Amino acid sequence: MQRLLRHSQRVGASGEIPVAAVVLDEAGRCIGWGSNRREAHADPLGHAELVALGQAARLRGDWRFNGCTLLVSLEPCPMCAGALVQARMGTVVFGALDPKRGALGSCHNLATAVSAHHHMRVIGGVLGEPAGLQLAAWFRQRRQQGLRRDGRPAARFRTD
Repeated sequence: MQRLLRHSQRVGASGEIPVAAVVLDEAGRCIGWGSNRREAHADPLGHAELVALGQAARLRGDWRFNGCTLLVSLEPCPMCAGALVQARMGTVVFGALDPKRGALGSCHNLATAVSAHHHMRVIGGVLGEPAGLQLAAWFRQRRQQGLRRDGRPAARFRTD
């Protein structure tokens, strides 16, 4: 997780929201690595988890990850959590909780939903405080610079 946080720091410096993910196979080898790429690729699906899953699926030649582990610096959103259920991920380990959009325990829990055909093991809050502080600092800096997440100036509305 410390390595992910160092990588997500570099991602944040590039202008993306600082989130990184890695997929480990059953032997603990890295088979997929991803970071947020929504701004760089103008891709709404450019979440770190999906990038890492796609790379791992191409490497394995399979979309099933029953014995694998995904590590990610932020609790997955509903889209990513749904993809992890669909991919039959064995275990998900995440850093910071996401009280606004977290879908593996904070707001929703797609891993244990009645409708889920696959239930994965979830371990949350691993180095959660430093991961959360990193994200909070990134957003604070963007607000202080008057920038939106995509690096463009924030809209200024006249009140007169």
